[in-house]
Amino acid sequence: MRVADVSLPARVDVTTSSDVRYALTIAIEAAVTGDVLVDASPVETVDVAGLGVLVAAHRRARQSGLRLVLCDPQPRVMRLLAVTRLHRILNLEREARQAV
Repeated sequence: MRVADVSLPARVDVTTSSDVRYALTIAIEAAVTGDVLVDASPVETVDVAGLGVLVAAHRRARQSGLRLVLCDPQPRVMRLLAVTRLHRILNLEREARQAV
């Protein structure tokens, strides 16, 4: 079992987006190669600001030669990603990860 680099809060929205952006930026900058694992299992709600942070982090990781991987998103979050078609862009894994 790999350990997640970042664990997201229950709400990834306008109120938490700056903290989430900061945590993801630090994890991406600290990574040398491979995947940046993000424990998405605690996330219950995501708004447009939260989606924007995730997409921006995904792009930043790709520019650094890394993969940002959202691990264990809840069904509600998976439905939102499917409706917005972001499930085709973001890297998702269903296997359980242990958060740091």
